[in-house]
Amino acid sequence: MIRGHWSLDDRLERMLREVPFEVPAGARSVTVRLAYDRSLGVIDLGCASPSGFRGWSGGARDEYTITADWATPGYLPGETAAGIAGGALESGTWHVWLRLHRIPPQGLDFTLEVDHGARTPPVVAEPPVGERPPRRDIPEISGMRWYAGDFHAHTVHSDGTLTIPELAELAAARGLDFLAVTDHNTVSHHPWLAKAARGITLIPGQEVTTDRGHANVFGDVGWVDFRQPAGAWVRHAAARGGLISINHPLGGDCAWLLPIERRPRVAEVWSSGWWDRRWGAPLAWADAWRDDVIAIGGSDFHKPGSDGLPGEPTTWVLAEDPSLALDAVAAGRTAISAGPDAPLLVRLGDELLALDADGLVLVRPDGSRQAVRGERVAVAGMAGPHRLETHENEVMALCS
Repeated sequence: MIRGHWSLDDRLERMLREVPFEVPAGARSVTVRLAYDRSLGVIDLGCASPSGFRGWSGGARDEYTITADWATPGYLPGETAAGIAGGALESGTWHVWLRLHRIPPQGLDFTLEVDHGARTPPVVAEPPVGERPPRRDIPEISGMRWYAGDFHAHTVHSDGTLTIPELAELAAARGLDFLAVTDHNTVSHHPWLAKAARGITLIPGQEVTTDRGHANVFGDVGWVDFRQPAGAWVRHAAARGGLISINHPLGGDCAWLLPIERRPRVAEVWSSGWWDRRWGAPLAWADAWRDDVIAIGGSDFHKPGSDGLPGEPTTWVLAEDPSLALDAVAAGRTAISAGPDAPLLVRLGDELLALDADGLVLVRPDGSRQAVRGERVAVAGMAGPHRLETHENEVMALCS
């Protein structure tokens, strides 16, 4: 048993702390339990072995187990961090990662318990496969079509409540073609995505999460070290063929406050936290961030009844296949609506198609406005972002 006390000065000096513990040769599991008074503060939890990162659960869990064959969601099974299975864990000095997320002025007592007793993996039942609703009638363009998706969602691998199959089933039932699974500071969910797809394309992602800003890194690019400066996240994604987006940049206590030398072009301009879309600050932020922002949207789904459901908002991409959604984003072929069946504005070559938008107002990049009359209307467009608004300036749809 390890007992300790973290002070506010400790947090200000260095937020992430590493507490060492020894794993003896032949040990087949490691279980770590953290205890503290959650009514006073928050301590985030993670783990590293001698060969590297082994997992992260933030404040969502106070206990985890790692074995060669399975691990608590959020953590990587395997003899080593490379994932080799079937034997004993690597011996030597491991570290419990503790991030002092919220430490009160009087400080916070904690205890850590580590044991190596055998653990049985939990049995997880998969949900039944249901039918997805029909796709919206949008014409193809040069072999490509507009696909509906969501670029921000969480599972039990971080602070969500649904398993990956449950999340996939929910997203497909809402009519989505793709979904990025972006659990916080971990990639433990990545190996399970293909198996759990259930009629929907699941895109590997991770939400790189700090106290001063969040960013999603998309693609099978390996774990991104959230302890490094934000510029290192950008370089990591670029070097491995991934994409990075700035998340909910005006999002309350998780607004983007980090210095960064190279501003990513992709940004989560529309998130479920944009409660009153008459508030133009997200659009103003995007204009100030850079003049060629590629806007995407994300529900930031965690559990039913919290945040938006998958597809609130819906990001649409023009692609040959939903598996190529990231290529479409990189090319700037995106649109955003409030939901899968909400008013929509997409590009069809040189024209824009406004769907279910009768009575709304088309706003062009030059500031000119045009009333939309009809449920399916082709209108002239120009280079740059367009949007649909109500007569009260509530944003209803965005189109890059």
